[in-house]
Order: sequence, then C-alpha cells, then structure tokens
Amino acid sequence: MDFKDSIKQLGERIIRLKDQIQTEEATKNALIMPFIQSLGYDVFNPLEVLPEYTADIGIKQGEKVDYAILKDGEPQILVECKWWGANLDLHSSQLLRYFHTTKAKFGLLTNGIQYRFYTDLKEANKMDEKPFLEFDITNIKEQVINELKKFHKSYFDVNQIINAASELKYSNEIKNIFSNELANPSANFVKMFVNQVYTGRATEKIMSQFTDLVKKTLNQYLNDLVSERLKAALDKETEKEIELAKQEEEKQKESETKIVTTEEELEGFYIVKAILLSKLPSERIFYRDFQQFFSIIIDDSIRQTVCRLWFNDAKKYIGFLDDNKKETKFEISKIDDIYKYSSQILSAAEKYCNENK
Repeated sequence: MDFKDSIKQLGERIIRLKDQIQTEEATKNALIMPFIQSLGYDVFNPLEVLPEYTADIGIKQGEKVDYAILKDGEPQILVECKWWGANLDLHSSQLLRYFHTTKAKFGLLTNGIQYRFYTDLKEANKMDEKPFLEFDITNIKEQVINELKKFHKSYFDVNQIINAASELKYSNEIKNIFSNELANPSANFVKMFVNQVYTGRATEKIMSQFTDLVKKTLNQYLNDLVSERLKAALDKETEKEIELAKQEEEKQKESETKIVTTEEELEGFYIVKAILLSKLPSERIFYRDFQQFFSIIIDDSIRQTVCRLWFNDAKKYIGFLDDNKKETKFEISKIDDIYKYSSQILSAAEKYCNENK
C-alpha cells in the first residue's frame, strides 16, 4: 500500500472509531500512534519514537512532551497530543514552551484528527505561533498528502522541509487573506478595483456600491471558473469513453472477421437440428459462431444454449452447460457421433421448449 492510500485509509478508520474514544490516552493509542507509524517510524522502538520525552523548561524540571521522533538519538519532531474532541487553539502554547529547550526543528500538535505542524521560520529556535501545515486527516487533500510525505522516514530532510515550510506558510496566509476578501472585501481591496474601472471620485456611496459589486463579481467569476474546469474535465472523460468504445468496436469487428464457419460446423448444426425437431419447430433453432466454438441455441438467444461444438482443433468435442454455466465436454471422433448424445441434446433443450412458443 502506498503512502497516499495508507493516510486515506487511516482517515476512514478514524471516522469509524472516534466516537468510542473517551480519553487522551485512548486517542494516542488508536489515532496518533497509527499516524506516526504511517510515516514509517517504529512506534515500539524508543530509538525512533520516544514516549514521554523530557523537555525541562528553566527551573521546571521533568516537563515531558508526549512523543519525540528521533534521528541519530536527537529529537527531530516533538509531538504533543490531546483528546480527539479537544480544541487545539487552547494548547499551542504548551508545545511552544517545549520547543526551544530541545534540538527539534518541528513541533506537531494534534488531537488525532486535526494536525498542526510548526517550525521556527520567524525567529530561530522559537516556534512560530502559526502552523505552516494544517489539515484534517478525515478530509485530507492530495496536495497536503504530498507535503506530509516529506515527513516520512524515507524522505525526511530538514532543509527540504524548512524550504517548503516557508512557501507553505506564506501561501496559506495569502489564501486566508483572499478568502476573507471574498467574504468581506476590505476598503483597500475594493479601492484597487474602483481606481481602475471608475473615473469619478470614490465617494462613500460609490465605495459601498462597489463593495457589493466586487464581492458578487469575484464569487461569480470563481463559480464560472470551476464550472468551466468541471465541464472541460467531463468533456475529456466523454471523449475518452467514446475513444474506448471505438477501440472496443474495432476489436469486435476484428474478432468477427477472424470467425470462419466451416462445413463441419454446419453439418454438426444440421444433425443437432434434426434431433431437436422432435420437440421444437425449425424456426426456433439457430446457431452462433464464435472464434473458439460453435453454439447451437434456441430463439436466437445465447442464454438458451443447447450445446457447443468445439471443432477448431485436431480433437473435436461436444459440450453441454449446466445450470451454473459450467461446461462438460465429450470427445467425438467423427461428426455422426453427435447422435450418441441425442438424450443430452433433448434434455438441454427441454427447459426452453415452452418459451416463446
């Protein structure tokens, strides 16, 4: 199972389990330890994942963080855990206190569902107040999984993550600003548009009018953009389906051109038909020729198969299907041997005799 699948599977598992988990300790065991394990670390090896890691703070001795993920004996990621129903906004200061007393470059605050990754982009050895990566594992996006993968034991590189963290931090802040402007456009944001599209003076009345107009227009533009991309994706999928259908049709035609109905097969058909005439009228008896076998059927329906003739190889067979569509074959040395199986032929046709009369 690849990393993306394991993370998504863990998210689905958490949805099923969380309501049964009532304590922080149970949250650690059922939700957080499996997450650390999915990052490639052995949660039962204290040389990799050390529980209750000591992080003394000044005169306060014996302060412990829930887990420290180690490399070469040094902490790389400090993990502070809370019960899955806890509000993480109330607990980031605790991790911040631990951070500067160790050599760890990353802090993780989690309740097993919400995950917040911190580092020291703003000031060396002092954890930033805002996380550079934040997600809900029960609703995680593929782009976030790609960022999370950098913390996997197999790919872990401090410098690479720090570089990505800087970009992520500013990217997230830009998204938040843009999201807020879409919901409630600020005066400066509205004025940027007014100055470019309106030639008069930006009075209070004009600004009020443009505030609503900017909000409405930008949201409409985003909706149109999403609709266009969705339509393009659907059109592409439709084109793909059409192309696959054409390929399938060409394969079918190619297959049909390879089918040759032989004299022996027709002779076998006439023998079976002669046997069936004691029970069925001639107009109900048909055949279908396939690449591997020749099928004799009732009412031109392949679901009403009487028998199959296997005449394309050196050895010849007549085959009968049971109710489970399992076929039993009997070898015949010459075409006339079909008469030896008259009872089986009539028995196979019996269940179709009263249909479509």
